[in-house]
Order: sequence, then structure tokens, then C-alpha cells
Amino acid sequence: MSALQFPCTIFKTKNIMDDYGAYDMRCGDLSAAQLKTHFHLGDVSTRVNPYTLTQLTPFNQPHSRFYGIRGQGTTLTRQECARILFDEFRQLSRLFALYGPYKHLIEQMISHMQYGNGTPFSSPHLNAALKEQILGDKDEKNSTRLLLELFFNKNIDWVNKYYPEKLKDELREVIMLGKLPKFDRFQDNFNGMGITVHDTWATHITVKSLQVDNASYRALVHYRVQDHFGLDDDDIRKVRFNQFRFFRIWFVLQRYNQLGFKPFMTNMEATVEISGRHNEKK
Repeated sequence: MSALQFPCTIFKTKNIMDDYGAYDMRCGDLSAAQLKTHFHLGDVSTRVNPYTLTQLTPFNQPHSRFYGIRGQGTTLTRQECARILFDEFRQLSRLFALYGPYKHLIEQMISHMQYGNGTPFSSPHLNAALKEQILGDKDEKNSTRLLLELFFNKNIDWVNKYYPEKLKDELREVIMLGKLPKFDRFQDNFNGMGITVHDTWATHITVKSLQVDNASYRALVHYRVQDHFGLDDDDIRKVRFNQFRFFRIWFVLQRYNQLGFKPFMTNMEATVEISGRHNEKK
């Protein structure tokens, strides 16, 4: 029997990393008529009309009782209109990021959409949030970290002080029993992580090292997680998204063929330690 060699990638999602062909990575592909008719996005911003490139006033807001009394507002360039939309986008994001060390991330990511031209985004704060989520998950039935910890404890060859190579595939099966790290907890609705990441697109889990002595083991496990900062058609058709002006602005900035700001990959990674003792009861 041989020992499994490390580092060893034990899990990859079906969704691949760097999938620029995903539906939520499309941009600049919809006309004004399509946005208004198919997605009910006639009312987008309180500040500008992106379709007519005009600044809105109390007299040219569609829902105003003064609508039509005076002429159109100031005519804007496309760049001026986009700048105002992004400012409103950032302001509205604060409703979803009220407290905590990650609340500033959403405004950074909106600015990255504005100026980053689709380049990937990473941040030490995202990495810290991922590590905190992994370590904070204490559910023994769902936590991939705790499931791995228990499985190593049971299946390490304690006589020869290694993990058997023949049991490599079982490590993937153990991961699949749990729930991959996501930011869909109640607190994520308000701490900035639900709006920046929420669900994730692709995850790779790698055991970087495993040390076994007579009575204990210690392993380092690396999580690489990727999300897309973009919206697809199904997202904006959901009432829970469409009801918020925040998402309507986001969708128009990304998908309107006169704007077409590029979505991007959000990259996170964290390394956590798992350990156990021979014959330890969990």
C-alpha cells in the first residue's frame, strides 16, 4: 500500500475556474428596447435616464405628478451618465453593507467594475472573510473542514504514518457530503458579503501537507474559491432582485449595449489547519 502524495487537489466543482463564457459574464448585449420590454427596466435610476442620456429632475421623473410640465433635463454624455449611475450604484450598496470589516468591499468592487475593464478582483479582506467562514462553520454535517478532519482521523494508516493513496477518491466524496463555503447566512445580508459574493461559482480544495506522528496528525487545507461579479437574465427576472434599484442599475450598466461595463472574476483563497488524534472520538 502506498502513501498519498501532497500537495493533492482532492475536490473541484463541475463549474470551472475562469469561465468567461458563463451567462452572468455577458455584457453590452441588450438594446434599450429589450431592457424595457423583456426585463421591465424602464425605470432604472432616480438621477438619470440612461436611454435618453438626460439628467432627471422632479419634472421629468416618470412617477412625478409634475411629469411633462417642463422639458427634459440636462443632456449628458454617455460618460457623464455612466459616472452618475455608478455613484448611485455605490450609494445604494450601503443598504447591504451596514457593519463589520467587509462593508467597504462592495464599493471597491463597484469601482473595479467601473474602471477595471473586466480584470479579476482579489482582496486580503475577501480572503479573511473566506477563512472566517470556513473556521466559523461548526455544523458537523455540513462543514467540509470538520468532515475532512473526522475522515482523516478514521482513515490515516497510523502504523505507517500516512494517508493511503487508494482512499484518495473518498476525500472528494466526503467534501460532497458537506456544504461548500458560501456567504448566505443571515448576517451576510448586512455585513457586505452577501452582496459581494453570496453564492460561489467554482471551488478547488487542495490538501497542501499532512504530517502524522504516533498519536496525532496535522494537515493544511487550501480553499480556492471564485465567484462572478455579474448578473444574468434569470437574476434580474427574480422579484427579490428586480425590486431593488441597486440591481436594476447594475444590470443596465453591465448589459446595455450603450454602456457594457464588464463583469469580472472575484478570487478568494484561504488555508486552514485541521488536526486530530488517534482514536479521538468526535
